[in-house]
Amino acid sequence: MKIALLGYGKMGHAIEEIALEKGHEIVLKINLENVEDLTLANLKKADVAIEFTGPESAVENLKLCAEAGVPVVSGSTGWLERWEEVKQLFEDKNVTICYASNYSVGVNLFFEVNKYLAKLMKHYKEYDIKMEEIHHTQKKDAPSGTAITLAQQILENISRKGTWVNHISDNQDELEIISERVDPAPGTHKIKYTSAIDDIEIIHTAHNRKGFAGGAVLAAEFVVGKTGIFSMKEVLGL
Repeated sequence: MKIALLGYGKMGHAIEEIALEKGHEIVLKINLENVEDLTLANLKKADVAIEFTGPESAVENLKLCAEAGVPVVSGSTGWLERWEEVKQLFEDKNVTICYASNYSVGVNLFFEVNKYLAKLMKHYKEYDIKMEEIHHTQKKDAPSGTAITLAQQILENISRKGTWVNHISDNQDELEIISERVDPAPGTHKIKYTSAIDDIEIIHTAHNRKGFAGGAVLAAEFVVGKTGIFSMKEVLGL
């Protein structure tokens, strides 16, 4: 499989290492120093693109992949207010996109645990719910895309919370998410249900980037030869 890496920072390097170990080939690497190489012609050399950049460049990168007809795996966060626009373009061009706020297999299993726990807790109003997420200082968006996904799952299942906020809140209608940026933390997400009697807490802690990178390569292998809009739920068969 020939891969174009759009974003060649720490995550891009981790993805490259795993992809090469699995016998794949990297035919294009794009970072801030060679953005002029991100062309339709160069993209078309790849079987799939893996896009991990930032909110300021993700949408244009994805549009270019759609124009090139190259399936793409995207893990960039902070741009999802334009998801419907991007999704429509890929549908119109009949090009495949897989998007996930987090490609770690462990985190995606954690998503399923979070949804199940929220369904169990929806009737127990004596429990308040708070969230915390910790990432490295180079993380550009807050809260993280993973935290937003977790929060949305809770809101979908627990009606007493109407929205999430990224600050300390005394409003019982708001789901509080506290974001911390501490090096070298690759990512910790905590959901805590608190009552006067006890606490129930679930936590996912990443030890390094290999889980995210390995999941992204797995998703790339999955989308090649397929057509549609996918997430890690389909990749993992959840």
